[in-house]
Amino acid sequence: MTERAPSPSLRRRARAIDRRLEAFYGPPRIPVPGDPVGVLVRALLSQNTSDRNSDQAFRRLRARFHTWSGVRDAPPHTVETLIRPAGLSAVRARRIQALLRILPVVRGEPSLAFVGDMPVEEAKAWLLGQTGIGPKTAAIVLLFGLGIPAFPVDTHVYRVARRIGLLPAGMSREAAHGWMEALVPPERYAPFHLLLVRHGRELCRARVPRCGGCPVQESCAFFTGQTAGRRL
Repeated sequence: MTERAPSPSLRRRARAIDRRLEAFYGPPRIPVPGDPVGVLVRALLSQNTSDRNSDQAFRRLRARFHTWSGVRDAPPHTVETLIRPAGLSAVRARRIQALLRILPVVRGEPSLAFVGDMPVEEAKAWLLGQTGIGPKTAAIVLLFGLGIPAFPVDTHVYRVARRIGLLPAGMSREAAHGWMEALVPPERYAPFHLLLVRHGRELCRARVPRCGGCPVQESCAFFTGQTAGRRL
């Protein structure tokens, strides 16, 4: 049975890991919120595909349409063709255009500003109530699109946090969002998220983690467990 909230000692360990990762990689560049709808579309394209493929799909879409109203009103097959590198293009195109259609129009463009005016939990609930938006996508839109505190748990964050021992054994990815928000101070949501993502890409890789050069070895449950096993 998992704990209902992170313990003070785990919060201290998370802060120490945060500091070590920032000392190792340097302070991450935090995107300035400015285009919440763009953040939403990019997040929808990134679901269950590689960053390379989703980035290519997003660039192709923006090169063809300079406004989100243009994407909203385009023939579905046009959007589908443009985002094909991300995969599942028919489903993604349908979802993106459906979401753009339900957003209120501000100065001629679909807008998420009304979500930014909601209390945090209400904003999360609205996003999660839309087809195709799960906890990760909702948190990305809130944090990087609207500047509202939320902790996105993507594949890298989930893997690294479990491996290090920041998440209780057996905790689902969905439950991990609330856990990480309770574990980390809100002002560190964005930087710690980005640091964990970078660590997961560069050292704490899925198949073979590069533990030898890891800056958080001493605080990592996986590394200390492996080391103990070799001593037996």
